[in-house]
Amino acid sequence: VHLVESGGGLVQAGGSLRLSCAASGSAFSITVMGWYRQAPGKERELVATITSGGGSTNYADSVKGRFTISRDNAKNTMYLQMNSLKPEDTAVYYCNAGGVDHTTTRYFERWGQGTLVTVSS
Repeated sequence: VHLVESGGGLVQAGGSLRLSCAASGSAFSITVMGWYRQAPGKERELVATITSGGGSTNYADSVKGRFTISRDNAKNTMYLQMNSLKPEDTAVYYCNAGGVDHTTTRYFERWGQGTLVTVSS
């Protein structure tokens, strides 16, 4: 399973961006996906997660009410709509996915390469 993020960039404070994470491969099922971020000099932190059916989401307190996570299972793609962006949201955002590889029947976890989001004040 391979994850590719897109949608990062430079935006002014108060602006919006939408990140995408596309999963590719064969014979797999993803059960949970999430977004994490890592700011310069800081540890990677959870931003939001979403279950396979999209029925359960979880957000970091710092982004609640501003960010929305969603997924399109038919496209194996996850999104993060980020509104009212703040300079402290500046970080590299990483996509994460966990599920089952049907060829091995084993659980897997994958990370994307990251996409940089820069919010200017």
